[in-house]
Amino acid sequence: CRAARTTLAWGLAWCLLAASAGAQPVSVDSLEALLPYLKQDNVDVRLAPGTYTITARDAKAGKWGVHGFEKDRCISIFLFEGSGSTYDFTGVTINVETKVYSSLGKFDVRILQIQGNHNVIKNLSLHDVGSVNDAPRTRATNVVMDGKNNRIEGLTMTVMGAYPYGYGELFGKGGKNIIRHRKHSAFLIRGLANHALNCTIDHQSYGHAIFMQAADQPVIEGCKVTGRMRSTNDVLAEKGTGSDADKADFMTYFGYPVPPDYMICLGEAGIRAYNAGTTWIDGKIIKRGTSNVTVLDSTIINMRAGCTLAHARGKKYVRGVTVRGCSQGFSIGSGDIVDCYADIQYGPALGFAYDRDKGVNAEITILPHEGETVNGTGHAAFIMGVNHKIILKSEIQDPGQKFVVRVGGFKNHIGGQAREKGPAKAVNIQLNNQTGFPVILEPTSESCTVQSVGPVDSRGKGNKVKTVRNRR
Repeated sequence: CRAARTTLAWGLAWCLLAASAGAQPVSVDSLEALLPYLKQDNVDVRLAPGTYTITARDAKAGKWGVHGFEKDRCISIFLFEGSGSTYDFTGVTINVETKVYSSLGKFDVRILQIQGNHNVIKNLSLHDVGSVNDAPRTRATNVVMDGKNNRIEGLTMTVMGAYPYGYGELFGKGGKNIIRHRKHSAFLIRGLANHALNCTIDHQSYGHAIFMQAADQPVIEGCKVTGRMRSTNDVLAEKGTGSDADKADFMTYFGYPVPPDYMICLGEAGIRAYNAGTTWIDGKIIKRGTSNVTVLDSTIINMRAGCTLAHARGKKYVRGVTVRGCSQGFSIGSGDIVDCYADIQYGPALGFAYDRDKGVNAEITILPHEGETVNGTGHAAFIMGVNHKIILKSEIQDPGQKFVVRVGGFKNHIGGQAREKGPAKAVNIQLNNQTGFPVILEPTSESCTVQSVGPVDSRGKGNKVKTVRNRR
């Protein structure tokens, strides 16, 4: 499997090299001078090092903004329409005033969007500067990848400006909202075989960090995402202040009041896949879901979920990923989680979305963490679905009995409580629990095989349990 992926990576690299072969390097010294090259094929362009600023004044005056294939809804400041080109931003910082997002009108705003094929964009520092509360009129995404075989490499990004900010998903995240949202996400991958490599995102916005729609064979590699967390106790302390939460009487869109003792992410997922979307490849508009996702050697800190791929189809492969301080670590629905790590400071290391989730092969090591534990779920891991093979390891010396590995039953997730119509089923699960955390096999568990260092409470049907001595 690894060898096949290495061969594919070299093949893609050779295609990119061949496509740009013969291109003479061109140096430009302004953003305006860069723009004509975004439409051209087979160019090698280098922007002079320095700091450049996209101002709200210039945006409002019409200096910036190009409509791509989504002409009625979206506007991009830099639209890369050519193919086979390399754009080198080494030493370049582009600052975007957060008021730009509202200055461009009632459009979904993108800063950088690729529509061509076989392009490389490298080493850009792209930062929103201003206020976390400067929201777009509709929504915004800093970077969007369409086309095929494109690579964005070495991107460093700060994302700011959404409404409301400070409440995460408490008051809505989709069509149903207590407070109308104007989201701002960081990095959207669509198209075919597009690659995000060694990108770093400082996420200070309500929206996803890296997410996929209508993407086939996307690769996310060597990336790092850092978000922000907040206690629901801190939100409840706004009572009487006239804040948005106070005006909503602290009633969440889940249908119950804000519960105490949870930590919420002020953004959304670190890495997330969707089962629908629209993309542009070779001049054609394509509507489809996301499939065949690969995530390698990445780190997600303080997001709503670390790596969530449950809505993607096909082969899903996650390796060498570390999740810290997230409301949930991994949830991929099906596929492989290899040599991955997560703590349980604010939520379980492993979770599942549906009873129909099937065939996850996971090896996850639970990490110790610094600071207070505010994990309202009570779970070290929550397992549901069919035919999973799961190995849980731990670097925690004394795990204790407070948190459990629950097989079937209820998630107790802050947002999941409203959607759970009954206890989840867990059928034919093979669990090797090397952590010392207790395992609870709920009455809805069936035909599960458990080997555990920690104690096991078996309440289901036809389960086989073996407790073993900790070999450490």
